[in-house]
Amino acid sequence: MLYLFQQVLNGLHSGALYALLAFGYALTNGILHRTNLAYGGVFAFSGQTAILAAVYGWQVLWLTLPATVAFGIVLAFAYAALLSLLLSRGVFEPLADRSPNTIAAATLGVLLVLTEVSRIAADTKDLWLPPMLAWPVVFAERPGFRATLTAIQLIDLAVIAAAIAAGGWTLARSRFGRRWRAVSDDPLAAALCGVDPRATFRQAVLGGGLAAALAGVLAALYYGNVSFGTGLTYGLKVLFVTAVGGYLSPVRAALGGAAFGMAESLWAGYFPGEWRDGWMFLFLVAMLVLVGAGRDSRQAV
Repeated sequence: MLYLFQQVLNGLHSGALYALLAFGYALTNGILHRTNLAYGGVFAFSGQTAILAAVYGWQVLWLTLPATVAFGIVLAFAYAALLSLLLSRGVFEPLADRSPNTIAAATLGVLLVLTEVSRIAADTKDLWLPPMLAWPVVFAERPGFRATLTAIQLIDLAVIAAAIAAGGWTLARSRFGRRWRAVSDDPLAAALCGVDPRATFRQAVLGGGLAAALAGVLAALYYGNVSFGTGLTYGLKVLFVTAVGGYLSPVRAALGGAAFGMAESLWAGYFPGEWRDGWMFLFLVAMLVLVGAGRDSRQAV
C-alpha cells in the first residue's frame, strides 16, 4: 500500500507538468482552433536553453550556482517570449484562414527547426545540471521503505499550482479573460463589439509560450536534463490530452493533463517502462473515441 502511495506522489509531480503544458496549449488553441505541433518544441527548447545558459554562466562567466540558474531561467523565458511573437506573427496569423493541415505542417517544421537548433547548440551532447534541492521530504514510512517527495518536487508543485490558479482566475475574472472567450467563440462578432482579435490572440500565444517555458525550466531543474528530442513526444501527448480535456477550457485541459500524468506514473510503477508510451497513447486514442461518441450522441438528441 505504501508503494502505491509513492507512485501517487510521483504522479502528482508528473501530472503537474502535464497540467501546466495542457493549460498553455489550450490557451492558444482555444482561439487558434488548429493543431499546433510546435508547442512541445517550445517546451523542450526552453528547458534546453535554461541548461545551456546555466552551463555557459558557470563555465565561462564564472557565476555562482544561484546566479547561473537565474541566468538560465531569464534567457529561457526571453527566448520563449520571442518564439511566441514569431509564431504568432509569422505562422499563426498568416495561415489562420487556410486549411487546418497548413498550420499543422508549418508548426511541424518549426518543431524540427527548434530541435535541430537545440541539438547544434548542445553539440549533440546531453548536458546536465547538478542535483538541486534533492533532499527527501517523508510523507509516510515503514521499516525498509519511505514514501517521499524531494524539496524541488514540492517547489515545482507549488509553482505550477499557483500559475494555473492565477491563469484560471485571469480567464474567469479579468478583462483579458472576457476578450479571450469572445474571440474564441466568434472573432468576427467580437471585433464588431470593439474587441481586437489580433491583440487578444497574440496575448494568448504569449501566455501559452510562457507556460511552456515555465514547464521546461521546472523540468530542467528537476530532471537535470531536457533532451532536444523530447519536444515531439511531449507535444503529441499534450495534443491528445488537451483534445480529451477540451480545447476551449484551459482549466479542464489542465485537469486532463494531471490525470494523464497520474496514470502514466502508475503504469511506470507496475508495468514495463518500455511499453509505457505506447499504451498511454492507446489509452488517449480510446478516450478520444469515447469523448467523440458522447458528443455525437448529445448532438443527435
